[in-house]
Order: sequence, then structure tokens, then C-alpha cells
Amino acid sequence: MKEVECIPYSQTGFFSPLILDYLAESPKLKPFIETFPNLKAFEGQIERKSGFRDPQRKLLVQTLRKQYQEGEIELDDSLEERLLSLEAKNTYTVCTGHQLNILTGPLYFIYKIISTINLAERLKEAYPKYNFQPIYWMASEDHDFEEISFINLFGGRLHWQNSINGAVGHMPNYGMGKVLDELEEHLGPGEQAAEILKLFREGYHEHDNLAQATRYIVHGLFNQYGLLIIDGDDAELKRSMLPYFKKDLFEDDFQVAAQTQSQALKEAYFAQVFPREVNLFYLQPGSRERIEKRGDYWFVLNTDLKFNRAELEAEMDKHPERFSPNVVLRPLYQEVVLPNLAYIGGGGEIAYWLQLKALFDAAKVPFPLPMLRNSVLFIEPKWQNRMADMDLKSSDLFKGLETLKKEFIANHFPEDIQLEKFDRQLEDLFNDLEAIANITDKSMMGAVNAQRQKQLNGIENLRKKLLRAEKRRHSEDMEKLERIYYSLFPKGGLQERHDNLAYYFSAYGWDFISLLKASLNPLDFSFSIIKA
Repeated sequence: MKEVECIPYSQTGFFSPLILDYLAESPKLKPFIETFPNLKAFEGQIERKSGFRDPQRKLLVQTLRKQYQEGEIELDDSLEERLLSLEAKNTYTVCTGHQLNILTGPLYFIYKIISTINLAERLKEAYPKYNFQPIYWMASEDHDFEEISFINLFGGRLHWQNSINGAVGHMPNYGMGKVLDELEEHLGPGEQAAEILKLFREGYHEHDNLAQATRYIVHGLFNQYGLLIIDGDDAELKRSMLPYFKKDLFEDDFQVAAQTQSQALKEAYFAQVFPREVNLFYLQPGSRERIEKRGDYWFVLNTDLKFNRAELEAEMDKHPERFSPNVVLRPLYQEVVLPNLAYIGGGGEIAYWLQLKALFDAAKVPFPLPMLRNSVLFIEPKWQNRMADMDLKSSDLFKGLETLKKEFIANHFPEDIQLEKFDRQLEDLFNDLEAIANITDKSMMGAVNAQRQKQLNGIENLRKKLLRAEKRRHSEDMEKLERIYYSLFPKGGLQERHDNLAYYFSAYGWDFISLLKASLNPLDFSFSIIKA
């Protein structure tokens, strides 16, 4: 039987002051958003997005249908119904986006999607006369291959070797067979392991590139919950974005707006991304290079390409697919082509969304609600049992390993191992000596204080030695604590940023997805601890 415990993000130690203030609806952050995320706020979001035009809806549906057909995914009745719903004026989307990590990457990708699906369902309950469609936006134009080319599994790493450069979505799936063979060897036999391996093999072996493979796999995992998947690397979608691309290239409104708001956020917190004069890349087979303006020309870095304004406008009109937005402009692209109300992302993503509202205002595009995805610590029965043996509560784990060790020693040592009683006694003694010196000879005060510090240092050194000795005496218990901690917090970080779905699916099958789906509430902004 599952058990879900929720704790405030502020008690985890893993989230920045900016995110904690955002969740607490700090007035300091009001200038950076339209409104804070809550169920009531969506009423205003629906009104602000109500101007999304019919031609945009038709283009969106045509594009999605084409992309699914190109990916050889059957347009069954359920999928067709969802696509057609997007043409209706009362249908809105909620969206998340992510890189094309192989084999779904770290667990938080799964949590992002489930948060998005569940948000759409909660909104339908609250606003029944509207429809809400969950969308996964594939970041297929990203070119950071190293970041998406591996998964962590059983203390090791499976790595995809591929020497092709450029946008990762275009990459053929050469070499993934070897990765899948290694995965099969690690997972071993079992019906559930075979099922997830079958989905992966079909994705990578039966599709031309990483974008199509990722769509197939994510569709296989989440189609039953109504998810739609869109790839922004599309000529016609980008054609609809050309007025904004040209504004970025030929005017400074976007740059000034983004830099001004980014600087204001940086002064109070930090800047996650850095707006440029030009926020576009140029895509060619095997390359995605930044465009830079110098004088009256626009250069494609690391190539021989350069354009004057007339040439660049002609290139954009003829080949819109060759222009790729960076992290500053991509959110605007998403909101131009989707009837979108909210973006669900991690802490880093929320941070850069908060830099962008002024850019949206300059573009006259409604700003969505940035919403923090659900975060999860998943504790399997074997670790629950070991925690019980050590008398550990789930929330204790967020104190960190060294604190856990100190508290364990303190709770099992017959005396005050921190020697606080002696600290107090020394303070009282030297306070009395100080009073005597003050009466008899004030020049002795320096000697008294020097002796005070010497004795306090001696007690501190003794305290450390006693603690080390007690840890040695409880070495077996310390090792148990380490095994528990590092199993649930790999390398001292959050489990969700390290572990991969393959292990959990091979152990629990579809029940793992179902359990997450039933447990995560995207409108309850707290950290979830799920005990299977």
C-alpha cells in the first residue's frame, strides 16, 4: 500500500531562495509575472488567452497530425478526438518541455509530464465548460548532445556514442542498439523489464531519428492519459513565428525588455539565462550555430555564411525551418503556437521564465503561469525497512548525511557528546575571571580572554575527537546510514535528477506510472515522498 508524505520545499535544502519565494508568493516577485500560480488564477489566464485565433488552431492541428503520421503513430479515435478538440475555442493547453534524453533520461522528466497531465485534469474539474490538453514540447533543436546521451543505472552509466553534430532531434539512432543490449543485460529477465525494453527497441530501431524515437516512446508511456507531443522544429510553425523572429533580428525591443527584466531579477536573486542581441541559431544538417550581428551584416558563427538585411529576410521567408530560437526566444515561440495557459518546469526553468515577462509584453503575447513541477523521493520497501531499523523518518533524510550521523551518535551516547555543559561552565568561569580582572588590573583582560579562547578551542578539539571515536564505535551503524542515504540521494543529490525510469518500470511495471499519477498534485506546491 502506498503512503504519500508531503513536506515544504523549504525543508529539503535543495531549492533556491528565488523558488521558495515564488512558492510563498513573495511581493518581490510580482513584477516578474502576471499572477502567482493557483487554481483561481486560471480564470484570468483563460481570459487573456481567449484571443488565440482560429487559423493558429488549424495550423496547430495540421502540424500535430502530420508529425504523428511521420512518426508512424496510429491516429486512433482517441488521438483524433484530442486533435480536433484543439480547433475549438474553448480548448486550452498546459505544457511542459524537455530535451530528448535517451531512454527518457532522469526521473524528473516523467514527473514533469505527469504534473502536466494532472494539471489538465484538475483544471477540467474546476472549469468544466472548457477543455484542457496536456502537451509535451520536444526540445529537438537543442544541440547539447553530451547532456542527453546517457542514463545512470545501478551505480554505473550507460552512454550512447554518436559523433554526429547539430540539432539532436535530427540525429539518426545509430549505436542505440548497443545501449539497449547493455540495458537488457543490467535489467535481467522479467516480464516488466521485457515490456519497457520492447518499447525502447521499437522507438529507436523503427524510427529514423531521435525526435521520432522520443515521440514514440513518450506516446507509448502516456497516450493513455491524453498527452499530445509537439516538435517545434517545423517549417510551418516557424513560418507563423517569423514576425517575432524578424523583430528579434532587426529591432532591439526584445533585447532591451529581456535584459532589463533579467537585470532586475539578478539584483534581487540571480539570472538563469542571458539574453543576446540576437536570440536565434541557424540550422543546417550537422550544425546549429548562433547568429551574430556585426554592423550591417548578420553572421552565422563558425561558418562562412553572412547576410545583409534583404538577404536574411529572403532566407527566412524561403527557409523558416533554418531558424532556431534559443532559450530566451523559445518560450515565446511556444506561446505563439499554442493556446497555452501554464508552463510546468523545474526550478531552473521557472527562474528563466521569470526573466521573460517584459519580452512577452513587448511582443504583445500573453504570459503563461510558470508552475513548479512535482518533485518526488520514491522509497522502496527495502529502504523503508532499513530506515525503520535505524529509527529514521523520511523527512530526516533531508538533513544531510553528516547531520544524520551526528544525531545518531548523540541519541546513542550515554553522555553529552557535544560537551555543551562544559562550554557553559567555561563561560561562567571566565566571566568571573573577567570581572575580577576588571576590578584589579584591566591590563589582565587580554590574558583572560586569550586563555578563554585557548580552553574553548581545547574543548572543541576534544569534542571532534570524541565524535570520531564514537563514530568508529558505531561504524556498522554509520555504514548503514550511508547505504540508506546514498541509495535515496545518489551522490548526495536528489534521486529524481539521477535515477532512470528503466529500473523502476522493470521492478513495478505500469503500477509505477499509475502510482505517480495517483499521488502527484500539481497545485500542491510541496515535495512528495512516496513509499511504495
